Amino acid sequence: MTGLLTLLSSIIWWVLCSSVVAILPALIVWIVLRWSERTAVVFNRTYFACLVWSLLTVLISVMAAARVGVAHPPFGPLLASSTFRASLVVSMLVGVIALWRLIPRVDARRIRLGSACVAVAVVMAISFGVLTTLISL
Repeated sequence: MTGLLTLLSSIIWWVLCSSVVAILPALIVWIVLRWSERTAVVFNRTYFACLVWSLLTVLISVMAAARVGVAHPPFGPLLASSTFRASLVVSMLVGVIALWRLIPRVDARRIRLGSACVAVAVVMAISFGVLTTLISL
């Protein structure tokens, strides 16, 4: 019973933390897509796509960290491993597919695949900048 409650609690925290983390990328993606598509996109669908992306990114990253064997700081060996780098590539592909498939424009057409790629690239560039700043502190 304790194991089941632990699993349930972990799943609840995973969803809650991912939903909080997905707000900033959703705002960035929404701004980039408005600029890239030259028309409005639906924000709640943008948030939903970023939530799916963040949920799967956390899952992929945890699996990569478990495979490398780094679960506690310092995370230098994790960041240097090819497994984690491959997981980031998979995460970006998942992000592009999630944005492309889940975000409509206001005229009910799907956004362009190139726009989804640009949005994911901007989010990843900003997050890499923030992470390298935090790691160097």
